[in-house]
Amino acid sequence: MDKLLIAGGKRLSGTLRVSGAKNSALPILAGCVLTPEPVALDNLPHLHDVTTMLELLGCLGAEVVVDEKMRVEVSARHLDQLCAPYELVKTMRASFVVMGPLLARFGEAEVSLPGGCAIGARPVDQHLKAFEAL
Repeated sequence: MDKLLIAGGKRLSGTLRVSGAKNSALPILAGCVLTPEPVALDNLPHLHDVTTMLELLGCLGAEVVVDEKMRVEVSARHLDQLCAPYELVKTMRASFVVMGPLLARFGEAEVSLPGGCAIGARPVDQHLKAFEAL
């Protein structure tokens, strides 16, 4: 196993707060759709994509409560929409990750192809192949 060896004149000490990661937070938030039980999440990063995902969950009928410390509680007990609104989906590539949880819980879902930034080709064909295999 590789290791990092630090040789210096002073002993290291102190604390460091590590914020949550967007690439973990978005699928975890989408996963809240899988259960009717309330889900509480701490340490979510305060980012536009996280806010958009919370708004998307709200549009699907989830109850979303966010406090001043970005602690979030999501209850998907009364989800009543299986169609993700295009106006939100087109703004965020990760919005496509709600498709799997919706399909798993309700057997159907409608999510348009995602938008988001133009970093380069990021196809969703592997997601579609997996859905077809189910």
